[in-house]
Amino acid sequence: MSRLLRNAVVLLVLMTVITGIIYPLAVTGLAQAMFPSQANGSLIVNDGKPVGSTLIGQSFTDPKYFWGRPSATTPQPNNGTSSTPSNQGPTNPALTDAVKQRIDALHAADPGNTAPVPVDLVTASGSGLDPEISPAAAAYQVPRVAKVRGLSETQVQAMVTMATTGRQFGMLGEPRVNVLKLNMALDGH
Repeated sequence: MSRLLRNAVVLLVLMTVITGIIYPLAVTGLAQAMFPSQANGSLIVNDGKPVGSTLIGQSFTDPKYFWGRPSATTPQPNNGTSSTPSNQGPTNPALTDAVKQRIDALHAADPGNTAPVPVDLVTASGSGLDPEISPAAAAYQVPRVAKVRGLSETQVQAMVTMATTGRQFGMLGEPRVNVLKLNMALDGH
């Protein structure tokens, strides 16, 4: 019995050292060596200060900025420590009410815009943290942003086009626009 107990304790200590110390250090070291930007949060730096991440959305409500997808995280929007979907299905009245409120907010910010509202401007992503919108969602907002900033729609659309990332490897995913990078480009204009 004592031999079994000793073997169990030795195995526990050995596996704790391997899986709790050696493996995490090796993976962290490899990540830092091979992908330093991604391993450190894919931060976006402006004037030497981190202003956000390419992986986590930010809430923009000022009409002069492009707005991203709604966030489903709590207790505050785009909370990176609380990645979670809303778990509201299409027949849930709470989702219907939330979408209606979001559509009303978009119409209030740009009353003259009669185009259909793209779905990604009124529904949260699965993680609740999506930093990107579709080119259609960006195009929907071009008239509002151009008007508030005193720019032509052509100028703003050109910035959207420059900020649009295509499919990964030419075939995976959909074209997308990182909202923070686009808004930073607008501020730099």
